[in-house]
This record gives sequence, structure tokens and C-alpha cells, in this order.
Amino acid sequence: MKQSIFVKNNQAKWNEFESKLTNTGTLSSDELSLIYIHLTEDLAFAKANYPNTKLFTYLNSLALKVHTTVYKNKKEEKGRFRKFWAYEVPLEIRRSYKYILIAFLITAAGASIGALSSANDETFIRLIMGDAYVDMTLNNIKEGDPMGVYGSMDGNHMFMAITSNNIRVSFVAFALGLFFSVGAGWVLFQNGVMLGAFHYLFFKEGLFDDTILTIWLHGTIEIWSIIVAGAAGIVLGNGFLFPGTYPRLYSFQRGAKQAIKVVLGLLPFFIVAGFIESFVTRHTEWPLYLKLLIISLSLLLILFYFFYLPLKTNPHDHTKN
Repeated sequence: MKQSIFVKNNQAKWNEFESKLTNTGTLSSDELSLIYIHLTEDLAFAKANYPNTKLFTYLNSLALKVHTTVYKNKKEEKGRFRKFWAYEVPLEIRRSYKYILIAFLITAAGASIGALSSANDETFIRLIMGDAYVDMTLNNIKEGDPMGVYGSMDGNHMFMAITSNNIRVSFVAFALGLFFSVGAGWVLFQNGVMLGAFHYLFFKEGLFDDTILTIWLHGTIEIWSIIVAGAAGIVLGNGFLFPGTYPRLYSFQRGAKQAIKVVLGLLPFFIVAGFIESFVTRHTEWPLYLKLLIISLSLLLILFYFFYLPLKTNPHDHTKN
């Protein structure tokens, strides 16, 4: 390719990059990385075809400026831990809202199907929940302690088992997003079906109100966190499936970075949910107002961290990148 044609095809892009690089503080790390990828590709082509030219020197100077900026941004900052939880995770949650909505709808659809299937086929609950669990629950109901399963294990052991299991489920939902996003959706759907079947079991026994108040003491945070983890899996898969204007590899890396931050941001929520389930849910004798207070506080925590904080986060605040 003649140098003049190469310049004509890329001059507008280089001018845009040069304009952006006059104020690197307004660029996010993702934008800098994308500019760097394009410039290094053009620089490599110029080096192979037009060495020792003004064009090569020009592209080299632009690439060097980006490299210097990226390297400077990689230096560890004070308060890095706080910025990760207070800025980076909420920002990636905000960017994932579309996928969180999709994950929520998949879970809700699964729950509806689980409840309706249980209502129309008495064997469905046993198929989903297992005979052992259903028989144990029915026996607890006969003995007047429908939520007895929560008091059957030592609190500390229960906390470790439940928390590790919830984290495992979230990482499975995330990792299965690699299978073209379908894997994450399938995990969400399965959890929704189990949720619907579980609630119908207690509805059938005339204990639906007690179930809502007891299960959602910990379920408010737990179920929401699993939904968000599934959304992160969808982000991961879509990064590969739909690269848009980005190179596919770069798009996948970008999606993986976003998804991993979201999943890591869920760890404290799974710990809180595990604590409530292990040490609070077992107290079925607690008064109604106290249960409603705990559920309300859980909802407020979700609204604050997953909606208020992300929406007030400025994605162009370079002091936090």
C-alpha cells in the first residue's frame, strides 16, 4: 500500500486520537487501551513499510505518549482499596444494568414456571427439591417447626457451608457465561425454578406468609446477589459474542474485566447473607416487626449499593481511575 493511501485511510482516526491525548485526564483506562492497540498496530505497519519516515516518527510519538500515560495510571494509588469498592465496582454495575435486568427476568420466569409446574403436578416439587428435602420439610411442618432445618446445624458450621456454597454458585453462574452467555442464563433459570417450587411447597401447606418472612430474611440479599452474578456471566459471554467496533479479543478482555469486578463486589453481600441465614433466620420466634425491619434494611442496602451509588458515580472522573 502506498504511504499516501495509508495516511488518507487513517488520518481522521489519528487526528481524533491526537485531540484526545491533549487531555489524557478525561480518558478512561479502557479508552486509553483501545487507542494504544490501534496506534501500535498502525506503528507496526508503518515500521514494516515506511521506516525512517516522518509518518513513522509521528506514530511512534503518539504511541509513546499513550504508553507513558498507561504506565503512569498503573502506579498504585493511595486509597486503592476504598476506590475499588466505592467507585470501580459501582461503575461496572452501572454499565451492567441491561444485563442485570435480563438476569432478573430469567430468574423471575424460572420462578413462575417452578410455581405453576408445582401447582399442576404434585411430583414436580420432589423432582426439583429431592425426596429427602421434601420429606424432611413436611415432617418439620407436622411437628410445628416448618423452618426447623435452619436450627438443625451449628451456626458457625452453617455459616461456612452456606457462604461458600453461595459464592460457588455465583462463580459457576459467572464462569458458565463463557458458553456464549447461555450457561449463565441456564443457572439463573434453574435457581428460579427451585425458588418457585420451594415457595409453592409452603403455599400448599398454608404457610406462605411464614415462608416469605423467614426465607427472605437472608434471601433478599442472597437471591439478588446470585442474579447479579449471573448478569456478570452474561456480560462475559457477550463480550466475545458481540464485539461491536472493537477487536474481538479486546472486547472479550474488556467484558471479562467488567464482569470480574462485579463478581468480586458481591463477596461481602454473600457473607452478609450467609451470616443472616446462619444466625438470624433460625429465630422463627422473633416478632413480625423485627423480621420486616431486617428485610427492609436488606432492601435499602441493595438500593444504595446497586442503584444510588452507581448512578451518582461519574464515569469520567479521572481522579478515581
